Amino acid sequence: MENFSLILAIVVITALAFDFTNGFHDTANAMATTISTGALKPKVAVAMSAALNLLGAFLSVEVANTISKGLVDETGIRPEVIFAALVGAILWNLLTWLVGLPSSSSHALMGGLIGATIASAGTGAVHGDVLVTKVLIPALAAPVVAGLAAMLATRLSYVLGRKAHGKAADKGFRVGQIASAGLVSLAHGTNDAQKTMGIITLALVAGGAVAPDSDPPTWVILSAGLAIALGTWLGGWRIIRTMGKGLTELQPQQGFAAQTSAATVILASSHLGFSLSTTHSVSGSVMGAGLGRKGGVVRWSTATRMLVAWVLTLPAAALVGAGAESVTDLGDWGTGVVAVFLIASSAAIWKVSRREVVDASNVNDTEEPPGVVTTAIAAVTPPPAGTVTEDLTATIPAPAPVAPTTGTESAAPPATV
Repeated sequence: MENFSLILAIVVITALAFDFTNGFHDTANAMATTISTGALKPKVAVAMSAALNLLGAFLSVEVANTISKGLVDETGIRPEVIFAALVGAILWNLLTWLVGLPSSSSHALMGGLIGATIASAGTGAVHGDVLVTKVLIPALAAPVVAGLAAMLATRLSYVLGRKAHGKAADKGFRVGQIASAGLVSLAHGTNDAQKTMGIITLALVAGGAVAPDSDPPTWVILSAGLAIALGTWLGGWRIIRTMGKGLTELQPQQGFAAQTSAATVILASSHLGFSLSTTHSVSGSVMGAGLGRKGGVVRWSTATRMLVAWVLTLPAAALVGAGAESVTDLGDWGTGVVAVFLIASSAAIWKVSRREVVDASNVNDTEEPPGVVTTAIAAVTPPPAGTVTEDLTATIPAPAPVAPTTGTESAAPPATV
C-alpha cells in the first residue's frame, strides 16, 4: 500500500510539472501578438495571462472529462501508465520550447497517453472514435477555421478603420487587442488546464483513490490552475518570439483580429468538450491575420517547421510514452530509472537553452530573415496604403564620368541615356 501511495504521488507531481511546462510553452498563444505590437509590456502581459489562466481553470470540466473518461479505457490502467505518458509529453514540450516551435502541448499529452496505454494494454484500450472525433478532426479544422476567421476579421478591421486617424485607430485596436488577449488566456485556462485535471483524475481512478466516472476533485482543479498559471507567468519567451515576430509582422488591427478569432474557436471547442490545441488555433489565426492585410506576408519557412512539429507531436510523444511504460513495467526500479531519465533530460535541455537566452528584454528581436517564398510574394504584392515607396531615381544609373579634354583633342560625344 505504501508503494502504491508513493507511485500515485509521483504521478500527481509529474502531472503538475507537465502543467507547468504547458503554461510557459503556451504563453505565446495568448500574448505573443500583444507583445509584438507593443499593446502591453512583456512582463505585464504574462502576468495578466497567468491570472486569467487560473480563473479559466474553474469555468468548465468538459475537456477534463474527455481525457479522463473518453480517450482510453480507464479500467485496467495503472498509475505507472499515466507516469510514462507524462514523461513523453514533458520531454516533447521541452524540446520544442528549446527550438522555439509552438507545438501542441495537448497533443503531446494525448500522444504520450496513447503510446503508454497501447504498450500496457494493447490497442483495444484506446477509444478510436473519441480520438478521431474529439482530437484529430479538431486538430485539422482548428487552424483552418481560425485562420479564415482572422483573415476576414483583419480585412474588415482595415475597411472600418480606413477613415480613422492613424494614432487614434492604433490606440483603439491596441485596447481591443488587450481585451481579446485576455479572452484567449481565459479560454486557454478552460481548455489546457483541464487536460492536466483529466490526467490526474485518470490516475486517481487507476489507483482506486476516486470512483470511476468521477469529475475532477476541487483540489485537482485548484492545483492544475496554479501550476499552469505559474508556468505562464514565467513566460515562454522563445516561442513568444516565433509566434509574434518569426511568423509574420503584425499591426494592432491584425493582432486584434487574430486574438478574437482564436478565442472564439477555443471557447466554442471547450464548451463542446473538444480537446483542442490552442497552439493550432492561435497559429492559424496569426497566419490568417498576416495574409488579411494588403501587402502582408507569412514567413512560410517558419510555418513549415511548425507544421512538421505538429505532425510529429502525437507519434513522437507516443513512442517516448510507450518506451517509458516498457521500462516502468519492470518494477519499482524501472520507474526510478524513468524518473531519473526525465530529470536528467530536462536539466540538459535547460542547460543548452542558456547558451542563447531569450527573455523579456530581447523577445521582440526578429531573428529570422524572410524566406524565398516570402520575398517572392512581397515583390509582386502592392504595399499597404500609406507605405512610402522607394525612390525610383535611385534605380537610374548615374552618367559615366567624362574624361577631361585638352585644347588639341576633340571633345567626346555626350553619353546617350
